[in-house]
Amino acid sequence: MKLSHLCIALILLFCLPACRHKPRHVVSATAELIPIDSTLDDIQDTAWLRYLQPYKDSLDKQLGIVIGHAPSTLTVRQPECTMLNWACDALYDMASEETGRQVDFAVVNIGGMRSDWQAGDITIRHIYELMPFDNRLMILTLSGKDILDLCDAFAEQGGQGVSRQLRMEIHGKKAGNVRLNGKKIVPEAVYHIATSNYLASGADHFTPLTKALDTYDSGLLIRDLYMKHVIQHPQVTSSIDGRMKIK
Repeated sequence: MKLSHLCIALILLFCLPACRHKPRHVVSATAELIPIDSTLDDIQDTAWLRYLQPYKDSLDKQLGIVIGHAPSTLTVRQPECTMLNWACDALYDMASEETGRQVDFAVVNIGGMRSDWQAGDITIRHIYELMPFDNRLMILTLSGKDILDLCDAFAEQGGQGVSRQLRMEIHGKKAGNVRLNGKKIVPEAVYHIATSNYLASGADHFTPLTKALDTYDSGLLIRDLYMKHVIQHPQVTSSIDGRMKIK
């Protein structure tokens, strides 16, 4: 080996390891709470607020349009609640009406319901507060076995939203006595479920929905379907009817 080659080899052997970056890790961290409240009013951009005010007034007027009335409060809680029952039943009704496809039942996650509705007038604002997301209506075809697995997932989470066609009991972390229109779920049969594209992706532990044998994306926003349902049925009522019981 030539002397110059030997020198280069020695340089690479001893210098390159020293050039490697050592792994980095956090040794400490600090945080500061910055409240976003009335204490910041003095630094508001009043000129910008004046510019936006006409748009805000116009939007508030549209959102304040009354489209229905709730005789009693609709609330969100597990395992079963009036808001989830209304939302699931409304989704089932609108899925069947708007798509013309067979729908056996509908499912909605409790985490997707972002507000209660107090007794009184229901406005467009109420719809947006309940469903602020642009979730689309999906109709999924699943086997009976996957439906039963989905019910087990509901039981493990302490309850989720199902439309009036489905009845189930929660035994610890497992589903029991599952009935669809009064009949047992047949594992080998196929069923059609109305839900959102968010849940169809398996989000919020709705993993069995990812096993759909067929998927239909309606392109319709669930929020718009809820609004249309209230307009068609302005007396907004719901009750606890035992569709999801804890045993």
